[in-house]
Amino acid sequence: MINSENKERFLDIYNRNIKRAGADRLLEWMDNRTDFFTAPASTKFHGACKEGLVIHSLNVYDILKKRNDESKAYSDETMAIVALLHDLCKANFYKETTRNVKNDITGQWERVPYYSIDDPYPYGHGEKSVFLIERFLRLTPEEAISIRWHMGGFDESARSGGYNVGNTFNKYPLAVMLHVSDLEATYLLENK
Repeated sequence: MINSENKERFLDIYNRNIKRAGADRLLEWMDNRTDFFTAPASTKFHGACKEGLVIHSLNVYDILKKRNDESKAYSDETMAIVALLHDLCKANFYKETTRNVKNDITGQWERVPYYSIDDPYPYGHGEKSVFLIERFLRLTPEEAISIRWHMGGFDESARSGGYNVGNTFNKYPLAVMLHVSDLEATYLLENK
């Protein structure tokens, strides 16, 4: 069952803060052409449930906004864009299916719901989010770079070199703030 409160809260934050040209078209696309508001955030870890993606995005927003409220370094629009849209790449990314799992109590095999990855557009993680967002609205360079590197060292391309993520974090405080907020939401709020 879908909790419309999560979607309503997302829409309120988005519409109140994001005023750039194309923001309305991006939101219309997300709502009508993707599963963003019902998709999980992962297959089996944090937010591996219906609406996990929108819940995760809201959690990242809350943490990031609180962190920014202390410094006032970035606009409310920037906070909303990078937090709410950093994982846009996960829309239309998961497929609900089933798998067989042995019931420990009965010893019987049972079919249980499961999310698998079915990526119709394999373009990476952060860079795919940037690409999808910029089909509709322009990001500032710091917003784009922050979304691109929000996975930090967990990004596959960072593991092969590492220079880019370190260089990014040295140059762009927003990238560090988004990465830390994403980690906190994932591992402290959602992985219980």
